[in-house]
Amino acid sequence: MNDSAKVEDQSRAPVRIPSISRVAPDGTLIELVYDAEARKTALAVSRFGGMWNVEREVRIETGDILVPYAANNNLIANECVMLPAKPEEFGLKRELLADIQAFLHRYVDLSPLFEQIAAYYVLLTWVYDAFNEVPYLRLRGDYGTGKTRALMALGSLCYKAFFASGASTVSPIFHVLNSFGGTLIFDEADLPFSDAKADMVKVFNNGTVRGMPVLRTVMNRQKEFNPQAFRVFGPKIIAMRGFFEDRALESRFLTEEMGTRPLRADIPVSLPPAMKPEALKLRNRLLHFRLCSFFDIKTDPAALIEGIEPRLNQIALSLLSLVDDREIRRVIQGWLIEANTNTLSERRETVEGAVLASVVEAFAASQASNVPVRDIADRFNTVHCADYGGPMSNKWVSVVLRKTLRLTTRKSNGVYVVPVSEKPKVDALAARLGM
Repeated sequence: MNDSAKVEDQSRAPVRIPSISRVAPDGTLIELVYDAEARKTALAVSRFGGMWNVEREVRIETGDILVPYAANNNLIANECVMLPAKPEEFGLKRELLADIQAFLHRYVDLSPLFEQIAAYYVLLTWVYDAFNEVPYLRLRGDYGTGKTRALMALGSLCYKAFFASGASTVSPIFHVLNSFGGTLIFDEADLPFSDAKADMVKVFNNGTVRGMPVLRTVMNRQKEFNPQAFRVFGPKIIAMRGFFEDRALESRFLTEEMGTRPLRADIPVSLPPAMKPEALKLRNRLLHFRLCSFFDIKTDPAALIEGIEPRLNQIALSLLSLVDDREIRRVIQGWLIEANTNTLSERRETVEGAVLASVVEAFAASQASNVPVRDIADRFNTVHCADYGGPMSNKWVSVVLRKTLRLTTRKSNGVYVVPVSEKPKVDALAARLGM
């Protein structure tokens, strides 16, 4: 920079930037806090490994000044985004986790193991940006099974939790996720067929991995279309009645099936007034945990689970990396292995899984030669004829082979076959389904 540029830079008036959070390379953490009683916002600033101050403004290395979002911002004033009021001593990590789990146990009926998983997930939301991948949490069941109650309890503890539902318009969800980050709490995720469903599926598909924004076309003041990248990475907790059609999206969730047992008698019918201050106190302690622990959080490769699908390992690793107790980690890993087994079983029962099983059997009997599509169809129909109301044609099986399983077929001696050169691909597909 030449001398004239330096003079110009020094003379530039500092820009006041409304801020929500910031992680600086020098170890400084800045987080927005909100005192609901005083109706004031401020910035909690940690510069020395957990030692913090609450400040009205923070000057950064560029000379600009960070200021808190205004307290009259609709999202803050109406508690659409849940914020802490100030950092409070969190104690030991195991004590904080025990208090989170006790809070959830008071207000929500979750299975004992998922209650532990949910407590660790709440903790994960406060340090999720220390990782490159995160899983989602899902509560699935019919109406009246406690899904919304669970969302309210979990959302009241999560990092910058933002509440929305299938009835919400999509645009503000994109903007809040992009501006606030934090945790999306999404009720009634069984969206109808619409543009909104397609947009939310993009959020869910892209949101587990850092650096995968969603591009949307925005019109600027000059009436020009100007594509904008919206950051959607971060933890998400959703409630729904059914399944997503996209199996890749299904694989991103850790799911609790609600309503599979009688409701515990000690669960209050209505949430008591005491819940709100209890949740605020836990959010304050969780903020202190973030300020003290963020730069020490690391991915732990030892938590990887042998033999499960890479996707499940990828998304679960951040959660497992926070589990210090070896026995609890072992139990959660066992739960994930069982979930992986159930997923593989479901995939084997699909059309493509059934056809692939027939291909595997045909190659096993072929003694390393090409396999006729007719032979595959005969094997499929022997097992599944009644399931489909009659035998399926060779052409139908051929379409599944080519379009779904991506196996090559070709004509040989007047009949269509799967060539033996496709055998390694068949073996790889079979291994993925645990065949």
